[in-house]
Amino acid sequence: MTYAPARLYEEIAYIAYHFHWPREDLLDLTHRERGQWVREIARINSRVSEGG
Repeated sequence: MTYAPARLYEEIAYIAYHFHWPREDLLDLTHRERGQWVREIARINSRVSEGG
């Protein structure tokens, strides 16, 4: 299965924006690891926006 480049850039940009990790480190993550970090960041953002 081919991973869509647009989705890859979106995940990397999202994680880099929030955690400021270097591009090379983000590219070293597996698809599953990037997905886990994206979900965790979204969870944190939701909690913060709800005031908790």
